[in-house]
Amino acid sequence: MKKKKLVILSVLLCFVLSGCGSRSGEKVMSLNAIDIPEETSGEPTGSGRQEEGAGLPSGSTAGEAADGEEVSGGESGSGQGYNNQPDSSSRPEAGDTKGTEAAAEPKSTQEPEDTGYDFTMCFAGDINLDENWCTTQFMSAQENGIYDCISEELVTAMQEADIMCLNNEFTYSTGGAPLPNKLYTFRANPERVEVLHQLGVDVVTLANNHVYDYGPESMLDTFDVLEEAEIPYFGAGRTLADARKPLYLEIQGKTVALVGASRAEKYKMTPQATDTEPGILRCYDPELFLETIREAKENSDFCIAFVHWGKEDSFELEEVMPETGRQYLDAGADAIIGAHPHRLQAMEYYDGKPIIYSLGNYWFNEETLDTMLIRLHFTGDDASSQLTVQVIPAVQAGYKTTYASDAAEQRRIYDFLEGLSPNVSISDEGIVSEVR
Repeated sequence: MKKKKLVILSVLLCFVLSGCGSRSGEKVMSLNAIDIPEETSGEPTGSGRQEEGAGLPSGSTAGEAADGEEVSGGESGSGQGYNNQPDSSSRPEAGDTKGTEAAAEPKSTQEPEDTGYDFTMCFAGDINLDENWCTTQFMSAQENGIYDCISEELVTAMQEADIMCLNNEFTYSTGGAPLPNKLYTFRANPERVEVLHQLGVDVVTLANNHVYDYGPESMLDTFDVLEEAEIPYFGAGRTLADARKPLYLEIQGKTVALVGASRAEKYKMTPQATDTEPGILRCYDPELFLETIREAKENSDFCIAFVHWGKEDSFELEEVMPETGRQYLDAGADAIIGAHPHRLQAMEYYDGKPIIYSLGNYWFNEETLDTMLIRLHFTGDDASSQLTVQVIPAVQAGYKTTYASDAAEQRRIYDFLEGLSPNVSISDEGIVSEVR
């Protein structure tokens, strides 16, 4: 079983993940979460890139999301994590040579500093660990737990991503009471957080319509459980300032910002946080989320916006989704990742940047549905950069999510996604390209 340890060392938090039993070897990663002071930006530190998943195409992939509830709207939030302010006192000062003898300095033979980077982020949609939900009950009856529910190829891809993020579509608590008149309410025992470690999850978004299902007490418990498990989160918080706060991660000298918001309920039962009460960041009115994205981009090299939106059980986009998605890209996001409809939906490029409208269900119920992981592959140096998007295709069926290993099955899923999408093509390796 894989365990993650978060070590706070002055200016950084290092997430070190050890091996996962008989599974795909170790994930050892230096992933630093930092706090950017207002009006300033942090200085990135490095982190090593992992190998690509065995048996899977290399590139970037998509996951699915769902949450068994109402429709969407538009407000947004960003995240809270384990943040630590960079310490400028450790930076060396320029030396003072006044009063020293003049001497001929030999020419430096040192090679120029390598400013290149090459890392991946992986995104999955909804999972549900509610104690009374069908997937959790199925998992509890399996000899190998979650490993008998999600195929090894997918688990390997999740573990080997430099940053693995999913939609945490429930609350961790034994307290609270279900919200009155809410059709579906999801609550997992706190020890279920270990499943995230087993899957290699590094961060989660809480900007969804189920994290508050058992009221403020259970939401506060959820924050405590994730913090104790050393899994940073974004899109919700103890106050509105926390919910809006971007989660900054440093990897290979680059700063990545994650922000999240939700507009997923016809009857708005999940509250936006206030100055004194916990909640999520909403984006029914997108202005707060747009401000959050602008702040995040100003203080990072890359900004990813994770939005909970759309109509459930539908392959069709709501009109507000492309409208606001493009606004989020204009505000500075480098990619948009979406969840909530329980179905795969379109992808598109706008101004050269990707919008993945819905990851669909990743591991959420017994329905037979196409799903995916989305892998974002960042490469470049000071002179140029490239973001490659890749689909890792899978199928959810009968309480299991299985990698689509057959080439014909992969092509079927790619063709289905192309048919939904206005301007993308997907290669046989799952690489998503803009069609101009």
